[in-house]
Amino acid sequence: MPYKIINDDCLNVLEGQSIKEKINLTFLDPPFNQQKEYAYHDDNMSEKDYWLMMMRVCESVFRLTEKGGSIYFMQREKNAEFVLKCLRDSGWTLQNLIIWKKKTSAVPVAGKYGKHYQMIAYSTKGEKAGTFHRLRINPPLPPNYRFQRENGVFVTDVWDDIRELTSGYFAGDEAVRTEKGERFHKQQSPLALLLRIILTSTKLGDWVPDPFAGTGTTLCAASQLQRNSVGIEIDPANADLIKKRLANIREADLIQKYYKDYLCTENLPEIWGENLETAPRVRSLQALPLFEN
Repeated sequence: MPYKIINDDCLNVLEGQSIKEKINLTFLDPPFNQQKEYAYHDDNMSEKDYWLMMMRVCESVFRLTEKGGSIYFMQREKNAEFVLKCLRDSGWTLQNLIIWKKKTSAVPVAGKYGKHYQMIAYSTKGEKAGTFHRLRINPPLPPNYRFQRENGVFVTDVWDDIRELTSGYFAGDEAVRTEKGERFHKQQSPLALLLRIILTSTKLGDWVPDPFAGTGTTLCAASQLQRNSVGIEIDPANADLIKKRLANIREADLIQKYYKDYLCTENLPEIWGENLETAPRVRSLQALPLFEN
């Protein structure tokens, strides 16, 4: 499916005339203002300036989104009140506060409970979602259950079955690396996370922008699901990486392996855009090196 990669500040794009299409779903995973080192972004802004920036982003996305369209705003749990205010004041209606529970160890913190999840605020333009597919999964039975499920369970607002791409062993092959084997981006979102969001809140042919595209996971998932996508990325090195990642789909980036996780979902082939003719072709894509030596 068509995709666009725009190397620019997202506010220049969103507040300008660069996006002509009506947006159906936006994934918003901005820098968290944690004093990390970015080549083209100040991650040490004042709290006031940071949230004014995020308000402008949310307002612009809202204006460009069709009625019933969705936004998924990912942030640190301690910023929940700011995220909710930002969305509410820019016109969005909160539907769920999704808890993405991490599968690796919790981060210890002195004087309070360790951190073990990230929040994703799912909101819509209007009171109801224009598209919402109730996905079903079939995770392992909890202890003491007597009977196997016949048709899985609906996905809830607690996601504890998607592994984050942490550093070290658990990052696996999906983490994009330089030719020296180093992580290209330590905050890379997992393909399974974007797959679930896009499957839930879009139809075939819908438009899915990512204003802070990073390594392009949103575009990678959307293009394979036959959705259109727009990745806005301020760092030219990141934008170049996204182009290479989409041009040469790696084995680790193929989404077909996740199809079985949603087999209990009604009308899954129509939601996924899958059929018996395309499935073998998708699985046979050859993995190519992302970087040349």
